[in-house]
Amino acid sequence: MTLTKPIPRQSLHAELVDRLRDLLLADAFQPGTKIPEADLCKDFAVSRTPMREALKVLASEGLVHLEPNRGAWVAEIDMDDLEAGFPVLAALEALAGELACSRISDAQIARVRTHHAAMLRHYESRNRAEYFKENQAIHAIIMDAAANPVLSQHHRSLAARMRTGRFKANLDPKRWAQAISEHAEILAAIEIRDGPKLAAILRSHIENKLLSLKSD
Repeated sequence: MTLTKPIPRQSLHAELVDRLRDLLLADAFQPGTKIPEADLCKDFAVSRTPMREALKVLASEGLVHLEPNRGAWVAEIDMDDLEAGFPVLAALEALAGELACSRISDAQIARVRTHHAAMLRHYESRNRAEYFKENQAIHAIIMDAAANPVLSQHHRSLAARMRTGRFKANLDPKRWAQAISEHAEILAAIEIRDGPKLAAILRSHIENKLLSLKSD
């Protein structure tokens, strides 16, 4: 497996979290199954301590469920949690979009364009893991441009819990194509700094992900 290769000692923690997250989002392990910690430690050439610390981070994101004396398990999607969380996430991202358009810099807009182009390349090659990283980078720039620490804090906490749902929504080819179209609209609204328009697009963008998950 290409994602399981020894990790350089520098930035070990962050890199291990990223590699494990990629495996989980790519469905390397089935929901509800135990994560083979010993095998992963061997694959990544790390000890149990950094592995367990990384799993704690992923548990805080809702990707992993930790059980005392039993280890780590792949979290299953809780539809009730998604139905409660996605509307709130949509509202937070809509507010971020409106605030961002009045404050976003030319440099930040240029970064959105760069990530959008990279995202399209990964869409064409059907590389979902890399696509998702570029996608999330765009949403992060919008949140940064909003420049509201309270908003960012609440969004960060909720987005972590909704992360798996956001990724899984694009497993449906029709929804993935729809998301690409929506992101083109997001970029267009950012370029003309139209806050109300961007807010409406972002709200719909998140709500459509939930609709896709519910139709599965």
